[in-house]
Amino acid sequence: MRMPNPLFPRLTGLPPYVLGAVDQRRAELRARGEEVFDFGLGNPDQPSPDRAVEALREKALLSAEHRYQPSPGIAALRQAVTRWYRRRYGVELDADTEAVATIGSKEGLAHLLLAMVGPGDVVLVPDPCYPIHRFGVLFAGGQVEPYRVAPGHDPLADLDAAWHRAPRAAKLAIVNYPHNPTSATIDARAMEGIVQWAVRRDLWLVSDLAYADLVFDGGRAPSALTVAGSRSHTVEFFTTSKSFNMPGWRVGFCVGNRELVGALRQMKGYCDYGIFGPIQHGAIAALDEGDGFAAAMRELYRARAARLCAGLQRAGWPVEMPLGTMFVWATLPERFRSLGSVGFAVKLLEEAHVAVAPGIAFGPGGEGAVRLALVEDEARIDAACRAIAQFLAK
Repeated sequence: MRMPNPLFPRLTGLPPYVLGAVDQRRAELRARGEEVFDFGLGNPDQPSPDRAVEALREKALLSAEHRYQPSPGIAALRQAVTRWYRRRYGVELDADTEAVATIGSKEGLAHLLLAMVGPGDVVLVPDPCYPIHRFGVLFAGGQVEPYRVAPGHDPLADLDAAWHRAPRAAKLAIVNYPHNPTSATIDARAMEGIVQWAVRRDLWLVSDLAYADLVFDGGRAPSALTVAGSRSHTVEFFTTSKSFNMPGWRVGFCVGNRELVGALRQMKGYCDYGIFGPIQHGAIAALDEGDGFAAAMRELYRARAARLCAGLQRAGWPVEMPLGTMFVWATLPERFRSLGSVGFAVKLLEEAHVAVAPGIAFGPGGEGAVRLALVEDEARIDAACRAIAQFLAK
């Protein structure tokens, strides 16, 4: 039994990092020279936009850009994200009071939760979820009340059920559509219902819009900020990581309610000196000139998802085509369900050399499934599906 360690109170009780165990075994296999098909980490494999790289290169030659930068992001970067929201959603934002740049949306989410949540505060969190949605609450001393997320579920019914189930009135709710890891999507009408519900229940709403550009059915991922009156209760996170293939650049944004944006700015002011200046200028170029690039990335992931799902179907593993994100969410093949998601992922890695993310890594609701990130090219997808077919045929 794991005993509490008084030296590290915020780490006490954290479960082992499941994805880390799979990553370690994958690294060991590759170190031995063995080929591994890696669908584990959602780490885009394509280059960043040329214009973003050019802007970074130009600014990196200027010594003034090597100094500390404003923690909330330079004004030009905050103005660029407000232009993106205006162009994409018709939403007007004040770059000074309603927008803050973050070192990736993960950092921003963690620090916002640390600023908002106190001991015992209840937060409604998707289950399964992007891990910082859950652990950011726990780090802050709050209590997670999970609500089910899956393709085809009614998000408002699940949220309201969690609100009634919570031991105390919830302080805030986190929503994430398109959803990591299950790829669930909702339309603008459903998002409107969620925002109106949050206002009616008088709780803060945090919308994670990381996959805004990755919807495959021709629709548009809805922004919570398009709903009338949303600004009274809502902030939204967006990132350059997925739309513009810039995960390592670490540029994200929190926009919306002035009180929450101000709280995040204050928290960040104590914790960081901002993003390297040339990176911020590269992000400006991506936001202002990257619409076509984002559309091309959407088509790339759609084609990869279709190829992977078709290959898995042929292999005898029926998997549904996602409607968005850069992931395929796959229920375990029936005869392997007794292994659980970790046991299956390890067996698949050992015997087929295919790395996937165990569903349990994203919360209890993820057990019984695995997530496959669409970060291998089509030839390697085909080869991986052949390896999976041989594995399933044993």
